[in-house]
Amino acid sequence: MELFKRAGKMAMGTRVRFLSEQIGQDAAEIYRVYENDIQPKWFPVFYVLSNEEQNTVTSIAEAIGHSHASVSKILTEMSKAGLVLEKTDSQDRRRTKITLSKKGKDLSEKIERQYADVNEAIEQISAQATNNLWAAIEEWEYLLGQKSLLSRVLEIKKRRESMDVKIVAYQPKYKEAFYKLNEEWISKYFTMEKPDRDALENPESYILKKGGSIFVALLNGEPVGVCALIKREDLGCYELAKMAVSPKAQGKSIGFLLGQAIVEKAREMGEQRLFLESNTILKPAIRLYEKLGFVKVVGPPTPYDRCNIQMELKL
Repeated sequence: MELFKRAGKMAMGTRVRFLSEQIGQDAAEIYRVYENDIQPKWFPVFYVLSNEEQNTVTSIAEAIGHSHASVSKILTEMSKAGLVLEKTDSQDRRRTKITLSKKGKDLSEKIERQYADVNEAIEQISAQATNNLWAAIEEWEYLLGQKSLLSRVLEIKKRRESMDVKIVAYQPKYKEAFYKLNEEWISKYFTMEKPDRDALENPESYILKKGGSIFVALLNGEPVGVCALIKREDLGCYELAKMAVSPKAQGKSIGFLLGQAIVEKAREMGEQRLFLESNTILKPAIRLYEKLGFVKVVGPPTPYDRCNIQMELKL
């Protein structure tokens, strides 16, 4: 108990397992006391079969929320104990019907006394308890079904780590990082093209002096992400382009933070829309753009061989 006091909610899994083991040990002893030859882990399957004349492995698995393999293993053990019978469905020989044997049906009647006593004991505990454990379990099962504990922890981790990221305006000292991060990203999926080299080798003249901007994401002072706002005279708007994040820094919302910085800069400049070009094999990138509010459009011919999707954001 001292461990749980010190560790708090981090030890929830351990504490729930301890409680489950304690109840499981008592359950096994209760079956023995009532001379009911059944293992606690068989109970869900046994209960379903006791209340329905016949079933299939699939229907039992669906009813109790177990896997097909888990139910099959339990049925094998119950069959060895003489509690269940299996027979081929006369109308569909691919299906096997599961029923209780005579021994199983006799046990089903006998065990009712045990059910009644256990239920009364649990009601006693509930009456003495401040909180309703049964209702809490139902609520937690529902909430975890909506979003798992793992998903929630990963979201919090990403949010916390993103707070360590600082988005800054481009400076000449970031020129090498701007080139290398983009080269690493482009070369992983595609081939560097002439428009890439024009922008990456000459960011000041190709982007900044034409009225564009470049933002750099710093993690502990190290450049780990970049993104540019490039003026497109042919479109009469600006383009979100040259976004790249170091693989070692992915999963920290850096792409989203860079994208937000670009969008806010465009708004400050009084722009009405933003344009971008990408490729549909880059599913995480497309989801990021959609999260920022971009939608698919049909734009002008692209200078990039790798581009197969164009998107726009109305500001």
